[in-house]
Parts: sequence; C-alpha cells; structure tokens
Amino acid sequence: MADPARAARLAKRITTIVASAIGGEIKDPRLAHVTITDCRVTGDLHDATVFYTVMGASVDSEPDVAEAAAGLAAATGALRTKVGAGTGVRFTPTLRFELDTVPDATRAMDELLARARAQDEMVARAARDAKPAGDSDPYRHDDEDPDESEESAG
Repeated sequence: MADPARAARLAKRITTIVASAIGGEIKDPRLAHVTITDCRVTGDLHDATVFYTVMGASVDSEPDVAEAAAGLAAATGALRTKVGAGTGVRFTPTLRFELDTVPDATRAMDELLARARAQDEMVARAARDAKPAGDSDPYRHDDEDPDESEESAG
C-alpha cells in the first residue's frame, strides 16, 4: 500500500500529463472540447480514474459525449505511454476515463436555488401586502402599566 500523499501527487501529475497531451499532442478532433477535471489513483498506484467533461463547440450546441468517450478510448494507449514517460513510476497505472457529473449536478443545483429564490420573492411580496388579522401589535410591552391593561380587558 502506497502512501496516500504519494497517490495524490501521482494523480495530480497524471491530470497534468493527460490534459497537456489532449490539448496539444493527440490530434483527434473528437477530443477538441474535452477538459480533464480530476484524477484518482488507487492506493496500490496500479489504476487511475481520469474524470473529464465535454464542453460544447458554441453556447447553443450540445456536446457530443459519446464521440469524446470514443476518442478517449482510442487514445488510451498513447496517453498511458505519455503518463509512464512523464511520471517515472515502476508500474504505469492503467487509465480509465469517466465523465465528470459535477458540472451537471452544479447546474441542477443552480436551477433549484433559482426556483427557491423565486418562491421566496413571491412569499415576500405576499407578506408585504398582508394585513394582520387582529391587532397590528398583539404583544405586551414593558412600558405598559399592568393595572391599565387589566381595566381595559374587564
């Protein structure tokens, strides 16, 4: 079992190597919009899971995740060779690519928060226009005389 700090350093190094290789050395058009977000290495340093996202070519276009996954699968061997040369470890970890779901979860959370803010605004608007059912201030205050309040009650 390797040191967890060593595994974290190796994961960071693998992230850097894979990202730079996809950005400049691997000439696959399917990987043009792939961004490496994170990497996790097992405790024995034999397996690495590389997380990626696929950004759209433009704001209104949907990214092609299946094409990016196929491009990463095709480039896995070349990327593993580059990781082996760049890390200098005895055993080059096997690379497994997984789509990172954090951006989608973040987007969904932002939508939920926007809906909650809209509901809060509706409640605030309704409360601003509301009138109390009884007295406008139904609580006793310290500055009132207790005998006075008993006489008015009876």
